[in-house]
Amino acid sequence: MIFGCVLHIHMLYVSIPKFLKSQRPSRPNNNIITMADTEEQEEEQIDEEIILLTEEQKLDIAKWFLLNSPPGEIQYVATDLRSVLNDDNVYQKAASQAFPLYNKSHIVCLHFPNRTGEVLVSSYSELSEDEYLDPRTAQVGKVDHVRQVCTQIRPAGDDELPSPYIEEYRCALDVEVSKYVGEAYPKGVSSVYCTSGKDVEDYGSDFELVVVITATRHSPQNFCNGSWGSIWNVEFKDEQQTVEVRGKMQVSAHYFEEGNVQLDAKHECRDSTVFQSPEDSADSLANIIRHHETEYLTSLQASYSNLPDSTFKELRRKLPVTRTLFPWHNTVQFSLTKDLTKELGIEK
Repeated sequence: MIFGCVLHIHMLYVSIPKFLKSQRPSRPNNNIITMADTEEQEEEQIDEEIILLTEEQKLDIAKWFLLNSPPGEIQYVATDLRSVLNDDNVYQKAASQAFPLYNKSHIVCLHFPNRTGEVLVSSYSELSEDEYLDPRTAQVGKVDHVRQVCTQIRPAGDDELPSPYIEEYRCALDVEVSKYVGEAYPKGVSSVYCTSGKDVEDYGSDFELVVVITATRHSPQNFCNGSWGSIWNVEFKDEQQTVEVRGKMQVSAHYFEEGNVQLDAKHECRDSTVFQSPEDSADSLANIIRHHETEYLTSLQASYSNLPDSTFKELRRKLPVTRTLFPWHNTVQFSLTKDLTKELGIEK
């Protein structure tokens, strides 16, 4: 896998300058050029084209590779990229910009240094560029994005946590979602954050919670990696006494045994329920999440099990170039069939 990544990066690194440099005028062909001369000129041209890449262009290319790494493979890509770039300054800039975006988009889960908990790296848990909140333990983890580790933890401040009223709803929902995730995903992790109205003290005001679920399966020794991520925005509307739910789900998978196949599927949905007590609301919301995620996974399984009979079949030409169907039921009409039948002595 690593060799393939190096080869792919090297090919792009060499070919991209052809699109970036201005077109050169061709020189007149007044002399006879040997094969050796041609190869030498091509090598000189490639070297010159690589030099034409500016530092900014190299940076953009490096960031593209890092941000488009399959789930669980960014460290492999980074190692190969650093070797191909051969410019530590450009690599450090690309890594410092790309890793935080990658970690948040893939909802990377990191353990606390003392293993007392874990923190999800997401835009909903972000307090600063390297600090992320774990509301379950009321702790803040300091994250090294490039190394993908949590290096320090500290207690969360009162201004970083929701009010007791909101915490009651958040905690109840966190408990129910954790039960569901433990049953549905072998290596799943979840967290619930308050993104709006965290200072609300009592009934009469709206607030919003966000449920984040992530699960990964990394098995590079078996040539496959994959991840599941879902985000559920839950709006509690006091005046209407309703709870509006918006869900976004994403499945990513990468198989690279004797090939390179990637899956990136996304789905969005909406639902609603009645504004109730913390425990009743949590139970109802967990059932909504369970229903929609199960329904989506079932539809995915059905779609991909029908690929050979539906999608792949549709990609094939329905008729040959002659625009007539081949008469498989009566192949004797073709002279080749007649000749073979005669030669083999199996004429009727």
